[in-house]
Amino acid sequence: MKFAKITAAALAATLAMPVLAQETKVIGVSIPAATHGWAGGMNFHAQQAVDRLEKVYPELDFVLATASDPAKQVNDIEDMLATRNISALVVLPFESEPLTSPVKAVADSGAWVTVVDRGLAIPGIEDLYVAGDNPGFGKVSGEYMVSAMPDGGDIVVFRGIPTTIDNERVEGFESAIDGSGINVLAMEHGNWNRDDSFTVMQDFLSKYDKIDAVWASDDDMAIGVLAAIEQSGRDDIKFVLGGAGMKEMVAKVRDGDPMIPADVTYPPSMIATAIEMTAVGMTSTAPVSGTFTIGSVLITADNAADFYYEDSPF
Repeated sequence: MKFAKITAAALAATLAMPVLAQETKVIGVSIPAATHGWAGGMNFHAQQAVDRLEKVYPELDFVLATASDPAKQVNDIEDMLATRNISALVVLPFESEPLTSPVKAVADSGAWVTVVDRGLAIPGIEDLYVAGDNPGFGKVSGEYMVSAMPDGGDIVVFRGIPTTIDNERVEGFESAIDGSGINVLAMEHGNWNRDDSFTVMQDFLSKYDKIDAVWASDDDMAIGVLAAIEQSGRDDIKFVLGGAGMKEMVAKVRDGDPMIPADVTYPPSMIATAIEMTAVGMTSTAPVSGTFTIGSVLITADNAADFYYEDSPF
């Protein structure tokens, strides 16, 4: 009888354990809408990650929201905190400054915060930061420009949306070309957008009679730049360097297009890395806090085949 009582108690404890383990935690995922190619790829990978992880972790519930502007993203995050009682937030800020306060409110509530790609205006709010190597992205881009223009020359530069990562990229680029003889005629925001970059490039073409090359710093912007150059009929621009690894641009590198001789990686699938690491943090004792950096690689004709993914949306 005594043996039976011990067995029953042990069995009761054992049966209780899965109940505790299955307590549902909600992870909010807030990202920009697919306003350009890279963001489209990021949305694709975010949805894939959520669909897969919901099957792997039945104790987790995911709320995925996309926003077409900073105000909508702020509202999404405030709603997640107020109505869904999120235990964690994975956020890729549309812009750094307006998202800092609402994300800090999430952190102040005790929820875990993972920031992806575009840092917040105040450092240290997040528990985990996942991003590409933005200073490295600028450095690799600048080093390529120097190697491709050994005698120097005049270039124009396209910045992205005003964010900390844009600042880091530009600083890395400027450092790499310092003392090389490359002269930056002008630097304007193309907002990682084809149409905006098309308009900005038209303005550059009207202002400057001679432009040797363009650092577009993003493949979507590079597409807008190429369209403006083609429409103008100008033949002084030797090449355009974008970045992010859009498969259309990688194909141009692979096929020897002289206007797109190289590209620099910045994978949109980093959002999936961030969601997965957050899920691990919510379901285990594995340490995941800190910074996870994904390096940038120069894509040339020699290795372009390794970076071309036929089924990718980007």
